[in-house]
Parts: sequence; structure tokens; C-alpha cells
Amino acid sequence: MKSATIQLETLTCPSCMQKIEGALKGLDGIDQDTAKVSFNSSKVKLDFDEDRVSIEEIENAIKKLGYDVLKTRVK
Repeated sequence: MKSATIQLETLTCPSCMQKIEGALKGLDGIDQDTAKVSFNSSKVKLDFDEDRVSIEEIENAIKKLGYDVLKTRVK
């Protein structure tokens, strides 16, 4: 398992968080319990299985919703 922190453009409403969390939880390979979107810092934190989903796929799922990914850090 890898951990990722994704910095997004500033989120403008709490429903944005729910849309992003919903999209991420729909991806295979993401640990459902760790996928969290922080409204105040506009960051997404999650654990994922690199063998099942790539960080690019995760970023694309967020971008498809219309949110810009500014920076990603994977550990």
C-alpha cells in the first residue's frame, strides 16, 4: 500500500468533498477507510494499492469532476 496526498485547487463548497470522495471510493484499489477530503486545506489523503490503480488514474478521476490537481505526493 502507498499513501498519497493530493493538493487541489481551493474547494468552494462541502458538496465538492462528497463528489470527490464518492468518485475515489468507486475506484478499485483505493482503501475506502482512508480516502478523506479536507475542505479547509483542499487536500485529498488516501491509501491505495499500486498494483490495482495508479496515481494517474486517481488524479484523472478528480480532474474528470472538474477539479484541478495542483500537486501530488506519494509515499
